[in-house]
Amino acid sequence: MNEFDIETLAIRTGYQQTAEQENSEAIFPTSSFRYKSAAQAAARFSGEEKGNVYSRFTNPTVRAFENRLAAMEGGEACVGTASGMSAILSTFMGLLKSGDHIVSSQSIFGTTKVLFTKYLAKFGVEVSFVSQTELAEWKVAVQPNTKALFLETPSNPLTEVADLGALSVLAKKNDCLLIVDNCFCTPVLQKPLEQGADIVIHSATKFIDGQGRGIGGAVVGSEDLIEEHVRGFMRTAGPTMSPFNAWVFLKGLETLPVRMKAHCENAEQLAIWLAEHPAVEQVYYPGLESHPQFALANKQQKAGGGLVSFKVKGSQAEAWKVIDSTEMLSITANLGDVKTSITHPATTTHSRIEPEARLKAGITDNLIRISVGLESIEDIKKDLQKGLLHLV
Repeated sequence: MNEFDIETLAIRTGYQQTAEQENSEAIFPTSSFRYKSAAQAAARFSGEEKGNVYSRFTNPTVRAFENRLAAMEGGEACVGTASGMSAILSTFMGLLKSGDHIVSSQSIFGTTKVLFTKYLAKFGVEVSFVSQTELAEWKVAVQPNTKALFLETPSNPLTEVADLGALSVLAKKNDCLLIVDNCFCTPVLQKPLEQGADIVIHSATKFIDGQGRGIGGAVVGSEDLIEEHVRGFMRTAGPTMSPFNAWVFLKGLETLPVRMKAHCENAEQLAIWLAEHPAVEQVYYPGLESHPQFALANKQQKAGGGLVSFKVKGSQAEAWKVIDSTEMLSITANLGDVKTSITHPATTTHSRIEPEARLKAGITDNLIRISVGLESIEDIKKDLQKGLLHLV
């Protein structure tokens, strides 16, 4: 079905109808599967015969989600995992060994940074952090033992956009992998594999679900990298996606194209409004011409995305005043929901990062992040206005 547009792929790919002839995908909430004979069981466990073995690593509902997301991203294979963080963990544990080195953007999710510095370090994996947007820093940081370049673009929460084409050239030149977290754009807005990435990672919890119902992650790439290495780790270590969550995400993919379009439309309108507000110091949104990587974002992405961050005039007290004055918006660190959410990154999503590193990444005390939902844009503005007026 590769000849179909992404809107069709999101609805029609990845699932084989059962003998019941259902039109909506079935859920298979089973831990194990029965075999016709001992010989078939042996063949399944050895890998000689393809088929279901045990739901820790083979389940029809999870497989349907994996196949659909792989088709949408343009990858050969996909592994569904228990969370976005377990997708990152599975990728690096499956592909790296002690003595290997990662070059990572400094503008990554706070918990990912903790994973790198506190836990992967225990296994002898080194990490160097560089500016998301300064290619020269990436080049200097690469070492003979560098095995992967890692980033999320746009970044969270400042929406910094990295040049995927340039980083792909750098990765290939140094015989290492380019691994991209595509959580904020999804394959609807950006396809990193087409721009030279080797692996794409998702937190399915975010826009893929779209309604804040489940926790899950995914890793997409070539069959060799995914099946042999990442799925091998997932099978053994067990950070497994549940069949029910896989079904939720599978249904979420069906509406992802129309939702992303609506998220982007609302986010762009909100960013324009905030940029003109007297209580706002600076707005970060790739769809604004004032964004430092506006031209690059236009080249790599189909739209600006659903996240808008901004700095209010003041510090933490003023930022909290704006957040606490809202009545409709959800004060929560989750994102990608149809419900607009608002959070203070310095004390939530990035609070586990050392203050010096946080400031270096641009996470200041007056920064607010909004994941723009699908409510009326006028109602979103009105709710924010309550707090912003106190700062004028």
